[in-house]
Amino acid sequence: RKALQPASKAKRFCKAHAKVLKMVVQGLLGVAYLCYFIAACWLNIQRALALVIMTAVVVFFTCWSLLKKHCGAKVLLLLSPVWKCFQKSWPWLKWLVWVALLGGLITWLALDTSRNPEQLISLAGFCFLVLFLFACSKHHGAVSWRAVFWGLGLEFLFGLFVLRTSPGVQAFQWLGDQIQYFLSYTTAGSSFVFGNTLIEEVFAFQTLPIVVFFSCVMSILYYLGVMQWLIVKISWLLQISMGTTPTETLSVAGNIFVGQTEAPLLIRPYLADMTRSEIHAVMTGGFSTIAGSVMGAYISFGIDASSLIAASVMAAPCALAMSKLIYPEVEESKFKGKASIRLSSGEEQNILEAASNGAAASVGLVANIAANLIAFLAVLEFINAALRWLGEMVDIEGLSFQVICSYVLMPVAFLMGADWADSPLVAELLGIKIFLNEFVAYQQLATYKKNRLSGLEEWDGSRKQWISERAESITTFALCGFANLSSIGIMLGGLASMVPQRKGDLASVVLRALLTGICVSMLNACLAGLLHVPTELGDCVNFLSTANFSSTSYTMYMCCKQLFASSVLENGTLAFTGPWAGVGDSVLCLTQCCGHYNHTSCAG
Repeated sequence: RKALQPASKAKRFCKAHAKVLKMVVQGLLGVAYLCYFIAACWLNIQRALALVIMTAVVVFFTCWSLLKKHCGAKVLLLLSPVWKCFQKSWPWLKWLVWVALLGGLITWLALDTSRNPEQLISLAGFCFLVLFLFACSKHHGAVSWRAVFWGLGLEFLFGLFVLRTSPGVQAFQWLGDQIQYFLSYTTAGSSFVFGNTLIEEVFAFQTLPIVVFFSCVMSILYYLGVMQWLIVKISWLLQISMGTTPTETLSVAGNIFVGQTEAPLLIRPYLADMTRSEIHAVMTGGFSTIAGSVMGAYISFGIDASSLIAASVMAAPCALAMSKLIYPEVEESKFKGKASIRLSSGEEQNILEAASNGAAASVGLVANIAANLIAFLAVLEFINAALRWLGEMVDIEGLSFQVICSYVLMPVAFLMGADWADSPLVAELLGIKIFLNEFVAYQQLATYKKNRLSGLEEWDGSRKQWISERAESITTFALCGFANLSSIGIMLGGLASMVPQRKGDLASVVLRALLTGICVSMLNACLAGLLHVPTELGDCVNFLSTANFSSTSYTMYMCCKQLFASSVLENGTLAFTGPWAGVGDSVLCLTQCCGHYNHTSCAG
């Protein structure tokens, strides 16, 4: 007892002065980080740029939280006269704002599309899809146009920031690069378990461990409260702008990061009391986005990371908007006017348990992905064999599921903005995504992208080997969602296990939600086509003059294509026009290009 007295005294002292000790420890940690931050910036400010940005974000939100906590009420009281004046003026002011926004949008579209008229096709496709969903609306007269216009407006603004502004392009490119770099750490674990040979040569051991790693990280972030904080901030923005209820908004915001059955867990206690329109919104959010874990797998295929991130974020406001267009609220929601709801959190006791649970939970997902790929690819091959057999009976060669999809969905692909030549392949990928799943479709898209980047010829006889950059971007957005027929069972099974008493309501809205989810991905694709900026080819003369022709690339193919177009045969003499006129190395470059690509200019 005497030996334990000092420890007991220390324990009592710590309990009595817990608040002071906590502040002292936090202060010491803050000073230590400040010293580290200053040292990092002093040694190399460029290298520490990411650290500066992350620190600035944390400091901003910390200061905002403290200001809101201690001075929020005083600031609101001070601004109340201004707010009352604004409310009085809003009935006529809102029309002025809408007219100004509409006028600005029309002017911008007129100026922007004058340089690239093909963008008008994507705009027409966007309008057609919105009108189609309105035609399919459950209650045409009850549509909340505030939610629709705000949702589409937020989607457009975010797309404009990501795809058109230099800060947005650079920020998301940097974020995509960091995610790719982060996911590369998976190799350390998978190579130890499976060996380097397997992870380099076998798809299952190369891609699926990424799902395990990402799931583990997401579980840790949930335990730390980072994901809940981020979801709440995004849902707050959507809720105050679109006027949707907090339950449906939180679920849709959660779908940006987690899957179609995980996001509803955030609002599980409220699902039983939600209206059919709110349940439809929850389902639409699940069908319109992809989970962060499988996003990591798609990035490992070679799909552009920044486009996948942008597509998931853009889908959230669009999903809410289109959900309220096709299934408007006609019931009285119990959550209307409620400022916020409590988010459910995990039951882990520490960070290690959270990491372990996240990794263990991903095993089912990995097995599900592997089983689906085996089953769907086998079924696809069987369907193609049956269709080939049926086609041969009437002298139709090469009939397949992909060929049928390429004809049926070709107008949709063209309306999204793909060139007419690329439309059959884009339509084929859309068909695979809708009738099979997006995993198989992204695999095929990655093959097309790899063919393009490696400099293969665009056409191999009558078969197209790749699609353009514009079509790639459009397809990446169009495939980004869980809206396929197999997901109906997953969605119904997941939600019915949470609220078995609502099985009838769930079944009655799931097909509409699936249709809405498909259209949301297509709307994102139309926006990607509208905002796509063609990549400049650069100086082909300088590139080919200094190129090493031992291997090919997309730039080499395009420059050789330009050189072929510039070469003309005049009176039996080879001449060059355009940028190649008068260039001494023209004939040598042409000879090198002819070594890799076939063209009529090579015959001479």
